[in-house]
Amino acid sequence: MKLDIKTLLSICVMSLLFFSCSDDDDDVKAPSIGSIEIGVGNSRTGYVGADLHVEAEVLAPGLIDNIWLVIHQENEEEAVTKSEAWVLDKVFTGVYANVKNATFHEHVDIPTTALAGTYHLHLYVTDKLGNQTMSEEEFTVKAPIADNKLPNITIGTAPAQNKVFTNGEKISITGNVSDVLGLSGIYIGLVKTSDALADASVNATNSITLLHTHNFTDPKAYTFSASITVGAAMDNNIVPKKVSWSAGDYYILVKVPGIDGEVGFSAHYPIKIQ
Repeated sequence: MKLDIKTLLSICVMSLLFFSCSDDDDDVKAPSIGSIEIGVGNSRTGYVGADLHVEAEVLAPGLIDNIWLVIHQENEEEAVTKSEAWVLDKVFTGVYANVKNATFHEHVDIPTTALAGTYHLHLYVTDKLGNQTMSEEEFTVKAPIADNKLPNITIGTAPAQNKVFTNGEKISITGNVSDVLGLSGIYIGLVKTSDALADASVNATNSITLLHTHNFTDPKAYTFSASITVGAAMDNNIVPKKVSWSAGDYYILVKVPGIDGEVGFSAHYPIKIQ
């Protein structure tokens, strides 16, 4: 069978494109993981019965497929003999998948049964091409500090009760929070009343985030000013999420965990959105 010149040229072009694409895939760099923050203020410390802050900057030229977090005690045999082993093995996708750059930010619960001691944290990032990078860190889990004092929340300014907001108007709240032992974080959410959420259940997944942070210059006191505009496409979460606005009754809630695991809650500040 004879091939005319046009067919031959087409085959050559397709071959070049195929090998070029293959070479491009081979040249894609493996994911990289920036320095991992563990604990409040990167203290490398967590407390039994409280949550643990984990954060890292991730870059994957081949696009992130998943992020895998593993935590285990350094001396696991001792923990097993006491039936108090704490091992975390969790894969994250969601907002982290199919993007090149991501801030991995999660809070994991340290169970009340966990032993105090030295732990290892492994963070794996796998891209869409199957390349994987792992970073390992060490941190300490300490016994809980019981002071029986909830974090203090003082509100400076807040919307008038049942104030009506329309598209384009800004909802704001200010104040300060403090804790004798230290703050673990602060979350301020706009909660839809009809969702009937317990205060302890309010978080970035089920409310509209006005403010979410775990970074404090002074770990024992923080002055905040938080706001969001009705109709905004994204909220103010650490990793901002899309907002679906709807008319109805809402309230603002300030939620403040201390490093000892005790959580303080503000009063509800009800508003209406039209």
